[in-house]
Order: sequence, then structure tokens, then C-alpha cells
Amino acid sequence: MKVTQKVKRILDGYESDNPGTKANLARILMQGRLGGTGKLVILPVDQGFEHGPARSFAPNPEAYDPHYHFQLAIDAGLSAYAAPLGMIEAGADTFAGSIPTILKVNSANSLARDKHGPTQAVTGSVKDALRLGCSAIGFTIYPGSDNAFGMFEELSLLTEEAKASGLAVVVWSYPRGGDLTKAGETGIDICAYAAHMAALLGAHIIKVKPPTAHLELEAAKKVYEAKKIDVSTAAARFAHVVQSCFAGKRIVVFSGGEAKDLDGLYNEVRAIRDGGGNGSIIGRNTFQRPRAEALAMLDQIVKIYQGKA
Repeated sequence: MKVTQKVKRILDGYESDNPGTKANLARILMQGRLGGTGKLVILPVDQGFEHGPARSFAPNPEAYDPHYHFQLAIDAGLSAYAAPLGMIEAGADTFAGSIPTILKVNSANSLARDKHGPTQAVTGSVKDALRLGCSAIGFTIYPGSDNAFGMFEELSLLTEEAKASGLAVVVWSYPRGGDLTKAGETGIDICAYAAHMAALLGAHIIKVKPPTAHLELEAAKKVYEAKKIDVSTAAARFAHVVQSCFAGKRIVVFSGGEAKDLDGLYNEVRAIRDGGGNGSIIGRNTFQRPRAEALAMLDQIVKIYQGKA
């Protein structure tokens, strides 16, 4: 595997990591049609745990089969595939070495009742990730939750073990719970704060939702206004989140969120590109479409990140 100068510069930002971890980051960054560009598109399929099988897969019944997702990510030329333990296990042998995988090691479900203190259960391990040939573990934190501190401690322990084992760490940082409003969960001040927390917790790749111009915290609002921080456009907001992750020295990708029309999705991807984000991690917008439509959509997204669309 030849590593480009662009990828080497990205890896230089991870000064404490061992060669094994950097090699796994390089595998993700060099994979697929965006390999070597510093841009990524990752397919995450943890929605069955989060939302249930019918809500996740009934719109495209082929997606009930775990092999479908491996093959879709490979055929689309994506950078990596992320999923919980059972999904990775169901295709680990058939697709061994075909695409970097990210084992999602904690999960939630929509049946839980605690809205102020949402949390996730640890459902996989570093040993599982090594056994299955994964390049990274993935972990979700909920900044703002009444249970956030326990999640931070779990992530800290898993991160220490993963790095010692030569694995990379991907953190889904999704603010929710506590006193956060619904609008606040994706407000620019909260998204930037959540991304920064993930960087401080040792994440190699940080995933957050696309931020809106909403400012949730009064104390933060005063700073944004006094310092005239530009959050007027989507590209400016993405740039601010990237800036909040050690001035762009950490890989930052943005979720696709709920299914949306193609024009809306493509415009969002262009704004991520123009704002200096490293890419997208798109689940439902991909696998809930018929395979041919999903491949066409991913082809266009890749072309946008390549600067061809």
C-alpha cells in the first residue's frame, strides 16, 4: 500500500500513536475511490440496534442481509464499513481484507425511557475487533446527557486498550439529554463543543451531525457575537467544527442524518468539502435506497469530494 503525501501529513497530526494504529488509519485513508485524497466516505449500519429492523431495512429489504452492506461499500469504492458485532461477524470471513471495518462497540435502542440521561451499553470489545480484523473501534458519546461522564470513562478505557493494540478510534459525538433543546443538539456551538470533546478524549476520527446556525448556550452566544465567528453558511459552520478539532489536526466526518432528497444531500456534501471537512459517514440515506440508486448517489458524492461535481 503506497501512502500519499496528503495522507502522511494527516498522520503527522497523531504524534503519540504507534505504527500499528497509524497503519490502520492509513488503510482507511488509502481505501477506495477517495484513497490518498484525505477525504472519506464511510458506510455505517448500526441503525437496526438504534431504530429497529423494520424502520431501518424494510424500505429496501435486501438490506436485512449483512452481506449486502459489505458488498455495497466495496462496490461503491468507499473508505470503510462500520457496524455492531453481529453484523461484522456475519460477513467477516467472506469479506476479509476487502474493506477496512470499524467495530461499533457500544449501542443504544429506541425503547429506552431515560430522555435526560441517554446512554449506550458496551456491546463489543477491542479483542472482538482484533479477532475480526477490524481497523478501528467506534464508540458513541452523548455530551449533555446526565450519564455523559460514565460514557466518557468507558471510552477512555477502550481507547487506551485500542491504541495499545494498534487500532484506531472513531467517536460518534452526539449531544443530547440533560437540558439541551432539540434545536440545541445540532446548534453550531454545541456541535463544535461535542467535536472538541471527542478530540480531547483521544479520537482519531470524529463524527458529528451537520451543524445549524442555532446558538444554544447564552455564554457561548456572547463569544460568537463578540468575536464575529462566521456561522452564516453551511460551509462556514463545517469549517468552524474542523477548527475546533485541534485546528484541523484531527479527521472530522459528518453524518448524513435522516433520509433527504438528493439535491439537499449533495449540497450538504459540497459544503462539507468547501468547509474543509474530511468527508461523510452516510447510513440510512444509502442503504434505504434500492442498490442501483444507492450506487449512483455514492458515485456522485465521491465525485463531489474529488472536486468533479
